[in-house]
Amino acid sequence: MTVLGSGTSEGVPSIACSCPTCVSEDPHDKRWRPSIAITCADGTSILVDATPDLRSQALAFRLFRIDAILLTHGHADHLMGLDDIRRFNVLKGGAIPCYADAKTVGEVRRAFEYIFDPGTPEGGGIPRIALFELAGAFCLGGITIVPVPVLHGLRPILGYRVGSFAYLTDCSAIPDESWPLLEGVRTLIIDALRDAPHPTHLSVAQALEVTSRLAPERTYFTHINHDLHHASTCARLPRGVELAYDGLMLEIDAGGS
Repeated sequence: MTVLGSGTSEGVPSIACSCPTCVSEDPHDKRWRPSIAITCADGTSILVDATPDLRSQALAFRLFRIDAILLTHGHADHLMGLDDIRRFNVLKGGAIPCYADAKTVGEVRRAFEYIFDPGTPEGGGIPRIALFELAGAFCLGGITIVPVPVLHGLRPILGYRVGSFAYLTDCSAIPDESWPLLEGVRTLIIDALRDAPHPTHLSVAQALEVTSRLAPERTYFTHINHDLHHASTCARLPRGVELAYDGLMLEIDAGGS
């Protein structure tokens, strides 16, 4: 699993900001919009969210193929890189399946209407995406993917679990029915926007509460804004918890809990 981006919706550094994080020379403080890629044992490559930074992420972290896309929700920082999928269509030689909940499927169709309009002239500049609405756990590349419903403010969105790994970005709360889906997680990547409370994201303290309840072996915070300087924040986090960073690579157990 590779973290392609660990930043908030506007990325870090923020535009026109001279705070200590935004002017930091530490590469850990340079954060693209939030996304991960999972490479399965059989070589299948799964992209989770298509950020506006997808082209840069793919070049920086040598993402040479995408066989499937999982979307957590349809906000711009998770969706607007879908046009860059067209290069991966060429490499794959066909359409790429894209999985999401019903609301997000509708948002993809509206935001990228030209992709699905049969009247759009054919050409190399049109991504080829096959949309599928998720109804539960399913298999890709020999692994089982479990959608995990979470709340992003008032909006239900999806996190994903693969074996003993869970990815919960843009999360402000976990519904009661989703906690059993996270039992036995050993590696957790979870939203922790900043120290101060936020209506649609977990704070650091709230993310630590989730971590304490799930008790994974290792936890990484993502969707981080410029309030959290990497080195100083990691220094005050409990053992086994740290900030994710762009380019972080982890071996994960996809076989189960």
